[in-house]
Amino acid sequence: MKLHKPILVGGLGLSFSLWMLDTWHDSIVQVGEFGLLSALAVGGGFWLLQKNRPGEQLNDMVIDRASVERGISQTEVIINQLAQEAANHPGLESLREQFAKLPLELDRREIQVAVTGGKSVGKSTVIQILKNVETLSTTSLQYTETAPLFAGVGKNSDAVTLSELQKYDFVLFLTKGDLTDSEFQVLQQLKAAKQSTLLVFNKQDQYQVDERATVLQSLKQRMQGNVVATAASPLPVKVRKYETDGSVQEWMEQPAADIQQLTQQFGEVLAQQGKQLVYTTTMRKVLLLKAEAKDCLNRVRCDLSTPIIEQNQWIAAAAAFANPIPALDILATAAINAQMVMDLGNIYQQKIFLEQAQQVAETMGSLMLKLGLVELSTRAVTGILKTNAVTFVAGGMVEGVSAAYLTRVAGLSLVQYFEQQEIALETGNGLNLEKLHQVLQTVFQQSQKLAVLEAFVKQGVKRLLPEAKAVEVVG
Repeated sequence: MKLHKPILVGGLGLSFSLWMLDTWHDSIVQVGEFGLLSALAVGGGFWLLQKNRPGEQLNDMVIDRASVERGISQTEVIINQLAQEAANHPGLESLREQFAKLPLELDRREIQVAVTGGKSVGKSTVIQILKNVETLSTTSLQYTETAPLFAGVGKNSDAVTLSELQKYDFVLFLTKGDLTDSEFQVLQQLKAAKQSTLLVFNKQDQYQVDERATVLQSLKQRMQGNVVATAASPLPVKVRKYETDGSVQEWMEQPAADIQQLTQQFGEVLAQQGKQLVYTTTMRKVLLLKAEAKDCLNRVRCDLSTPIIEQNQWIAAAAAFANPIPALDILATAAINAQMVMDLGNIYQQKIFLEQAQQVAETMGSLMLKLGLVELSTRAVTGILKTNAVTFVAGGMVEGVSAAYLTRVAGLSLVQYFEQQEIALETGNGLNLEKLHQVLQTVFQQSQKLAVLEAFVKQGVKRLLPEAKAVEVVG
């Protein structure tokens, strides 16, 4: 514990004496003991938030060569930062290998086409026919048939297939009738990923003329016109020939494939948007790699942040437990959080000065009061402590555990906020207090799970009242 830090020592000096700090020194620095609770708290809130946090989206992004090159440069910054902070990181080699391929992607001439859809919609047949279409031969095309949707598990699950589709420049989505809800949901996901897609109503010959027109109209309404109708392998038709002698000859004849709409619209897309398709696919790959690299870097930084948060939360607990006076508690906690802001900012390469750190700490304290977090956490801690009369009657126990809990929420919120920022360069990034407010509220909600709170209170009691463990065992 670095007691020479001016903010920390100044705040604590208003709360309790140096001998109390010396008494708590050994237990505070032993953060390894807190491993189980750390896993519960982080796993219950912070990592869940990170897992579900949306990454950068292509929807509102102008995608051209320059924007892709900027994305590549930003990704390189993150990978280099990871190498600087964790030179032996196990994922570093893979990240570098993937990164080396990105510039080559930009100059790729071949258009990669995925043909997907449910079972028995004619994917293989469509590919076979398109390969022999002369009007498409002027463009270098590579077709790939995906595993059938809505039928697989594991490696062939829909989620895996959808993830794979992001690597392709264009998707031909085949259906053999009006869209099912599952098909429509997949198409919406492809649209959200800004994946260029053409819906192909195949096997239209299996419908009566008026029926196929109805189905096609329905598909166009749902897909805003981006639909073509085909019959890649029409059903054989019976041909009857009447001879002059009155006899009749019958045989089955295979009609020619009807793919004119498909080849015409597909050809127009390739002619008008060929290069743009490559840029968009490359940008998707850039953003995926960037997110992967940033996740690796954030995990490294989280490992460094956790001991700092744990240390500060128990210092706050000790201060509030020794002197359960609300005014001093708030002042001491604000001082501790100000130091924590600077420490965590340093880990995440965010340039935060003393005045900024104090402002953030004060703002977070104010937000906690306005959002009712202080009252809610105190009420929850009190309810859990009441189940053990010995620990509940201990003076300052509620205040101590609550102060520790709120300090932890503040720390996890800062980590969550910093993770959402771009890697800071020389000038650093300014703090967005409105976004910090949103993150604070979200992290608190995630951390309010009963199992997490109970584990935290139990660990807090052991920290603040070591003899309580022995009492519980005897009882």
